[in-house]
Amino acid sequence: MGMEAVLQNSTDFILLGLITHPAFPGLIFAVVFSIVLVAVTANLVMILLIHTDSHLHTPMYFLLSQLSIMDTVYICITVPKMLQDLLSEEKTISFLGCAIQIFLYLTLIGGEFFLLGLMAYDRYIAVCNPLRYPHLMNHRICLFMVVGSWVGGSLDGFMLTPVTMTFPYCGSREINHFFCEIPAVLKLSCVDTSLYETLMYACCVLMLLIPVSVISVSYTRILLTVHRMNSAEGWRKAFATCSSHIMVVIIFYGAAFYTNVLPHSYHMPEKDKVVSAFYTILTLMLNPLIYSLRNKDVATALKRVLGRCTSSHQKIRAGDVSRRH
Repeated sequence: MGMEAVLQNSTDFILLGLITHPAFPGLIFAVVFSIVLVAVTANLVMILLIHTDSHLHTPMYFLLSQLSIMDTVYICITVPKMLQDLLSEEKTISFLGCAIQIFLYLTLIGGEFFLLGLMAYDRYIAVCNPLRYPHLMNHRICLFMVVGSWVGGSLDGFMLTPVTMTFPYCGSREINHFFCEIPAVLKLSCVDTSLYETLMYACCVLMLLIPVSVISVSYTRILLTVHRMNSAEGWRKAFATCSSHIMVVIIFYGAAFYTNVLPHSYHMPEKDKVVSAFYTILTLMLNPLIYSLRNKDVATALKRVLGRCTSSHQKIRAGDVSRRH
């Protein structure tokens, strides 16, 4: 199917990609694929460590494993299509495929918003109420937090996806993006979408304000509690407990703030795509790396797993040698 035929197909969109006319698509493919490979591997290793090492069977690491699951799924719904388009002349995505991508993208982004907020609450309980921590953060409550995060994110998807896809798209079918992000899709509509965009803006701000408020209150209480301790050891433990989460929050919410809160006058298509690539690819790679490099428990668990694997391998080799003799 040629490009002209594609443009006439009312059921398909065309994704122009991260770079509209890349001079070296193979190089871009190699770079993005390498980053995605590291991101997926790091998140899967994090999930595996948390579920296999008994020392990590705590509420904090249970929530962290759910964050890694969300990150892994998020990468898989946006980046593979982008990699495919880099090596293909036909960069089409069906109307249904675009709708599914929007729904899953909104669900996962919203889910991460809420989950990061609840992870801050977990840190607040751990630092400010350590004696009641096992009771206040039992497995049932942790499951409720995770399910609530997924449900809260899916509400955003259920509200915005149907409305976005019911607008008539009777002009160009070229989406100036590497996936179906709502602002880029709405630019193709042949009717006025300003009211919907205002309502969507208010919805996104509300989705940000709820977890940001939980995070702000939680860390304010943590700072007040540690300050009252007047102990260098208390400050050190609080920093070790919270620093990884704070770094992830700053990176993730910084990109989300630019995308969802800044007025339209600050947005440029090329800049928007770079920011989207940052929180779609780079942030999801940085999350597990930040938690593993800055967390002694995760590093120790990784050493234990590698030690067990090495020991098992040596025993197998020793058994093979003894059977030969």
